[in-house]
Amino acid sequence: MMSESKYERIGKELIEVIGEDNIESYVHCATRLRFSVKDREKIDDEAIEKIDEVKGVFYNAGQYQVILGTGTVNKVYSALRGGRPDEEDDQAKEESSSHNKEKGIRRAVRTLADIFIPIIPIIAATGLFLGLRGVLTSDAFLGLIGMSIDDIPEYLLTLTAVLTDTAFAFLPALICWSAFRKFGGMPIIGFVLGLMLVSPALPNAYAVADINSGVEPIIAFGFIPIVGYQGSVLTALVVGFLGAKLERKLRAVMPNALDLIFTPFFVLLSMMITGLLILGPLLHFVEAGLVTVVTQLIDIPLGIGGLMIGFIYPLAVMTGMHHLFIMIETTMLANTGFNPLITLCAMYGFANAGTCLGITVKAKKSTVKVTGASATATQLLGVSEPALFGVVMRYSTKPLYVMIACSAVGGAILSLLNVQANSYGLAVVLSPLMYIYDWSQLLAYLVVSVIIFAAAFIITYLFAVPKEVMVEDEDVKVRNVG
Repeated sequence: MMSESKYERIGKELIEVIGEDNIESYVHCATRLRFSVKDREKIDDEAIEKIDEVKGVFYNAGQYQVILGTGTVNKVYSALRGGRPDEEDDQAKEESSSHNKEKGIRRAVRTLADIFIPIIPIIAATGLFLGLRGVLTSDAFLGLIGMSIDDIPEYLLTLTAVLTDTAFAFLPALICWSAFRKFGGMPIIGFVLGLMLVSPALPNAYAVADINSGVEPIIAFGFIPIVGYQGSVLTALVVGFLGAKLERKLRAVMPNALDLIFTPFFVLLSMMITGLLILGPLLHFVEAGLVTVVTQLIDIPLGIGGLMIGFIYPLAVMTGMHHLFIMIETTMLANTGFNPLITLCAMYGFANAGTCLGITVKAKKSTVKVTGASATATQLLGVSEPALFGVVMRYSTKPLYVMIACSAVGGAILSLLNVQANSYGLAVVLSPLMYIYDWSQLLAYLVVSVIIFAAAFIITYLFAVPKEVMVEDEDVKVRNVG
């Protein structure tokens, strides 16, 4: 187990190579440290890649991004900050940096990613609970041990329901908490505000949607329907954004003696009214329309929808736009309990790993073999940048074409088979866990995944290995001659 001193050493080495005077600010996402730098040309990429735990680097939209991997990035970031947690001023500094080149839609997508990434582990864990509950309570499994669903004690069913239902029941609270944290508000205010959107005092949104439940919305002013917003991602997102901005403005003008009580009072009051009476009813239709459009795209006959998504997703990863998918996936999960979108996008990971491995196995250049082996393993664990930027795209476009084609074909096949996950956040080798709720879904996903991985490997190995990697290193040639 690595000691904290090692993470401190990694952080110091990164700062030394990048240059302390060259760094405007730095933040982190799920797998990368992202440095806003003054002069990208001053950074020695090879020196960075030699630092322990560094899995690759790339430069995008004014940010020098160092790939460290899940878990490691948090510890290195914490070590750089001397063990201190994230602070509001750091976020404000990063957002206001004159060297931050992300604008418009790219900046909006990055913001969405920063809000949803902290929530992903909870949704992924909930998906596993759902899958395990589905297996253990299925007629097929219970029949094997001579039981039926009636033989399971009610308290066990209730306890498992707590594990599987809580995260989605209070999803708006999680999103509001993360949005307040992102936009500089007090996260606990966002959490309470999100709880208000799903208060037990309100008619449950799922019950209202069920025509057989007999539950009706409360009508305000004779025409505004009031319901809970269980599963409403967009409403919670906008309310969280507006609430955090309002809180910061109020704190700037509120007398210190009144700030502790009256700032939360006015934020909660105004945003509760805004969320339940104005934004909620309006954004509900927008959200429902978004889910409908994506669902219709996926359902285009003959697997064409899956082909399109499998083709688009690798391009989205290359441009950083893939984070937009997280919001759509969360909305679909909250409203339908399933996530067919990640199923189609997941083929990118298998195709990218197969392509990277094909280059690695056939390459004669020793540095490519070492980098490729590490990048392939990293991709199989869910981090794609080392394989994508460090191997597949580095020397030639042929491997990229193979990878995108395999990803698209995999999406088409899974779309035809109507395979769909019940979670998100689990990539490549862990992704089958999102299908254990149904054996036929799991088997179909496994077979297609293996086929796509093998196809990408074989096609790349036979036809798409760049010429640049087929040249032995000079030092190897000298040793062979000697």
